[in-house]
This record gives sequence, structure tokens and C-alpha cells, in this order.
Amino acid sequence: MLKEKNENRKKKKIKKTKKITGFFKSKRPLSIFILQLIFTLVFFLVIIDNIEPKKVNVRIGDTAPYEIRATRDIPDNGATEKLKNEAMDRVEPRFRVNPSIQMEMKNDIRVFFGTVKDVKSYENLSFSKKANLLKEQSNIKLPEKHYNTCIRIENKQLNNLETVIFDIINQIMSAGIKEEELEYELGNVTSIFESIDMGKDQKELGLALIETTIKPNKFLDVEATQRKKAEEAEKIEPIIVKEDQVIVRKGDKINSNSYDLIKESGLLKEKDGYEFSTIIGTMIIILLVQAIVGLYLYHFNKEVIYSSKLIILDIIIISVILISEGVYSISPYMMPISAAAMLITLIINPKLALIVNLILSFLMGVIMGADDSVVAMLIVGGSIGVFSVLNASQRYNIFFNGLTIGIVNVLTIVSFGLIKKADILETLMKSGYGVLNGVFCAVLTIGTLPLWENVFQVLTPLKLLELSNPNQPLLKKLLLEAPGTYYHSVLVGNLSEAAAEAIGANPLITRVGAYYHDIGKLKRPFFFKENQLGFDNPHDKINPSLSTLIITNHVKDGLAMAEEHNLPKQIKDIIVEHHGDTFVAFFYYKALKGENGDNVKIEDFRYKGPKPQTKEAAIIMLADSSEAAVRSIKEPNKGKIEEMVRSVIKTKLEDGQLEECDLTLKDLNTIANIFCTVLLGIFHDRIEYPKLDLKEVKEEI
Repeated sequence: MLKEKNENRKKKKIKKTKKITGFFKSKRPLSIFILQLIFTLVFFLVIIDNIEPKKVNVRIGDTAPYEIRATRDIPDNGATEKLKNEAMDRVEPRFRVNPSIQMEMKNDIRVFFGTVKDVKSYENLSFSKKANLLKEQSNIKLPEKHYNTCIRIENKQLNNLETVIFDIINQIMSAGIKEEELEYELGNVTSIFESIDMGKDQKELGLALIETTIKPNKFLDVEATQRKKAEEAEKIEPIIVKEDQVIVRKGDKINSNSYDLIKESGLLKEKDGYEFSTIIGTMIIILLVQAIVGLYLYHFNKEVIYSSKLIILDIIIISVILISEGVYSISPYMMPISAAAMLITLIINPKLALIVNLILSFLMGVIMGADDSVVAMLIVGGSIGVFSVLNASQRYNIFFNGLTIGIVNVLTIVSFGLIKKADILETLMKSGYGVLNGVFCAVLTIGTLPLWENVFQVLTPLKLLELSNPNQPLLKKLLLEAPGTYYHSVLVGNLSEAAAEAIGANPLITRVGAYYHDIGKLKRPFFFKENQLGFDNPHDKINPSLSTLIITNHVKDGLAMAEEHNLPKQIKDIIVEHHGDTFVAFFYYKALKGENGDNVKIEDFRYKGPKPQTKEAAIIMLADSSEAAVRSIKEPNKGKIEEMVRSVIKTKLEDGQLEECDLTLKDLNTIANIFCTVLLGIFHDRIEYPKLDLKEVKEEI
């Protein structure tokens, strides 16, 4: 009784699902038009409500018609900015000393004295020639009398003068000299030389060298000054207009500051309803978005337009926009655009997901007024989400994909923080929201994926991978109760997957379809040759017509089991189509040789069909027959295997089994080559091991 109730519930669920998707099949153009009209209307209302918020009709200079109060806490930017400017004006300029100038000055003087000593070492030159040579080679230009002084005085005096000059430079330059302080410092240098016990000519030479080489080395540090100003400005606490605090009283004039506060409160309104320009602009944005997505689908994924996936695409886009608006108040970095990207990748197509992710990221940035770092994070995070779920093998993998998105979000936020020199604490807080965004997107994806799979009968790669797990009830039952059929199905799966990949069909659907194509044999497993190891063949005791009925019924039984276990439609189609309307040759010829051979009709020995409608179903049909035929070869080799495979494919082609699918002759040749390669690896020649008597071997040892 309980089992019947469960079956009835399943049937009702399937009927509801068929009603949802059936509308598309019966009235496609009308349904697409209605769907897109509803989508456009909802999209319009969602967008325009954020672009054009409710307003109060006032202008600068108007008299307030009534007391206007803040609807929430609002920063008074005008008053805060005024206080910050005052604080920055009080900051004294900051200066920095450039040590390289002092080093350059000392180096020039050191080079000069070195030149003097070199020139003086020329003993074969006269005094005047040495003075002239020094003038030519000197790196510091001085009056001629000072060159004479240099040649005249002893090297010991030169060394002493050089030391005195360096001491003076260290004394006056260490604290730094501004441009306007040069004259004052040169006066100090003169006073220092006057107090030193040294010859007049030497004093004048030292003073001339300093006057010629001295430069200002203390400059205004604009960056430090601005930083100090910014620090002082940061100390100013923002002036907050508290919720319900009066912005402007009745009868007061509305100035620019109060106008800004009213606008910030969301109370500013120029006229009733939405502005015409806003309506037109919003519609243009929506139509452009639909045009981009529509053109992509028309040219690259036309089948999506005529399937329930179009409904899914529209619902995902609208839902993500609505959720994004809801979480925006928490943080703009929480908008789950990556969830849309991952869902569209898993359900429809990764290329479409990248396009939708780009559009939604840009659109939400415009709608919500998010800054460039938010938009960049959404684009980068969503793109990583697309690539990360491409090879997801289990649903829990999506959670780790979400963590990957979170890490990428953090990197994007930090990069913008470094570029903009943002506050570290602010960047860390945004990064935290970036990680939460990735987790939130993963939860949304994992949580809603079963909805799309079950309600809209969508077959995702994750669903297929789950169905290929050997622990699935049907596969486990097949292994235990019909092991021959199970291993046959695995071999057909290997053949089919390799062939599908070679001709551009879906290898995953092909492999999973091959695993389940013969589940109907579970009803009577021992009536099929691969399960009769060690048993008598029951067909020897019954007439060919009954045998044919039992054999052909495994398709019908398989469909019943598939529906009972709620297998996807694509797998059920493969179960029904993998034999087409081929005839059961063995029992047909057996019936011809029987007593009533003249009355035998070939139609009575055919499967009920339909013929394969897809490449995947056709590949499985060919792989199924090829594997069984090659297994019947007594001594298989490369030539026999290739001959048998091509014979099977030729027979199916001539029988018209492939006329309703999209396989070309080139595809069939490719499939044959792949089958031969795989089957040769399975049925290759093996070395016959000699029989050894272990006792004799031990005796010899």
C-alpha cells in the first residue's frame, strides 16, 4: 500500500514537470514571446526601482514647504569637509633634507683638491703653466688668483684647508639649507673662516670653493605635508545627521548643503512617477542585454531557445539581481553574481556563463552605484567560478570552488586597496566580505541545483557523474544480479565515450547512457547469453517468437525501471533507442527453419523502436552490437576485429537505423577506427603460459 502511494506521488511529480516543459514543445513561438515579455517587465521593474528612487520635489533656494527630517543616519559631508579643511590649513609645511646634495658638494671639492695635487706634481712645468693647467682641468670655476694660491701653498696646507672646508660643510648642511637661507648661511661661513687661524689667501680660497659649490638641500616635502594634512583631516569625526533629525525647518531656505542631505536621504523628487528619459534609458539597457544574450544563443546555442533552459536562464538572472539588491545593504561585495555564473555553466554552457557574468557585473555596478573594485571583483570572481566548476565531479566540490572564488575576490580587493592606498582595516573588512561572497555563491549553487534538475528535468554534468557511480542502486543491482550485462555495459561505455569524444558528441552522456542501456535485462537476466555462464540456455526450451518477445521486452522493462528510479530523459531515450527497430536475427532465422517457417514475418521479430535520434544513442547502438559481435569471434585479431566492426556498422546503416540521427559517413569511419583501437586493446593476443610442476622445479633447485 505504501509502495503504491510513493509510486503515485512520483507519477504526479513527473506529470507536473511535463506540464511545465510541455508548454514549450506545443507552442514554442508563443511561449518564448510570453516568457521574454514577462522577463522584460520584471527586469524593468527591478532595475528602474533602483535607478529612480522616490524623491521630494524641492530645489536650492526654495522655501521648505514643511519640516524635512532625515529618514536614516546621514553623514553631513559639507560640514565635515569644512572642519577637515580648517584642520589641514593649520598644518605646518614639512621639509626634508636631501643628503645627496651635501655628498655631491663634498665630492666636487675633493676632486678639485685632487686635481690641484696632480698639477703640482708636474716638476718640469713653471708656476704660471701649472696655474693655467689647473684652470683648464679644474671642475670648479674660480677667479684666477685662487688657482695661483692653490699652486703656491704646500700640500699640507691644502690638506688642512680641505679638512676645514668639509667640517664647515658638515656643520651648515646637516640641518639643511632652504633656498631663501643661502645668503644667511654664506654669512655664517664667512664668520667661521674669519675665526680660523689661517692665511688670508687660504681663507679666501676656502670661502670661494664653498660659495661656488653650495646649494640648497632642504625642500618642501609635499607628500609628507599632504599625509600630515590627511592625518589631521582623518582625526575629524564625521558630522552625522541622525535619523529623524531636522534637515530643514518649514519656511527655511534650502541651501546647497540641506539640498544634498535631502538628496542623500532619498527624499528628493522632481516630479511624480519615473522620468521619461529614465524609462527609455532603462528599456534600452534591458533590450541591449537581451540582444547580446539572444544573439549568442541564436548563433551558438539555438537549442536553448526552444527548451526549458531559457526559463532557467531568465529565472537565474532575475533571482540573482533581486538577491544582490537584498544583500547590498550588508555589503556590495556580497552580491552573488558568481552563483549565476556557476549555475549557468553547470546547466547550460560555460561560454554563455562568461557573457552573462560580464553583463550582470556591469549592470549591478550601474544599478547599485558600486565602485570599480566591486565590479572588478564580480567579473574576476564570476569568471573563476565558471572555470572552477567545469571539472567538478561531486556536489561538495562546488563548496571548494566557492572558497577559490573567495580567495580570488580577496586578491582583487587587496589589489585595488594597494592601488588606491586604502586603509588596511577597511581593506581587511572588504576582504572578509569577499570570502563570504564565495561561500554564499557556493551555497546558492549547491542549494538550487536540484531545483533546476528536478523541476525542469535538466541534465547537468554533476548529475551524470553521480549516475555513473557504481554504488548507484541500479548499477549495483546490475553487478550483483546480471554481472555479464554489467561488464558488457562498462565495455560499451568505454567504446562509446571514446567515439563520442572523437566526433564531438557528449562523451559523458554517452558513457552514462551505456551504463544504463541494458538495465531492462535485470527482469530476466538468465535469458541473455552474457549471464548464462554455467547455466543451460532457457531459449532452447521455448519457441523463437516467445524468445524474441523476452529479448525485445528488455527495452520496455528498462524504460519502466528508469522511470521508477527517476533517471533523466536523455538516459531514458537512449534505453528506448539503442536497438532502434532492428530485428532479432538469430530467432528470426530459427523461426524460419521451424514448422511454420512460411508464415514468419520479419516485423514480428523487430524491436519497437524508435530509431536513434541523437549521435549519443546511435554511438551506443553501434558500440553495443560491435562489442557483442567481436566477443563472438573465436580467435580475435586485428583483421577479424576490424572486419566485424565495419560489418556491424554497415548492416545498421543499410537497415536504416542511422537515418534519423546526425551522424555522417565521416563520423562512422571515425567511430569504426576508435572501436577497433579500443577492442583490439581488450581482445588482444595473450601468451599461453606453460604448465609447470612445482615439485619438479623444487627438485631441480
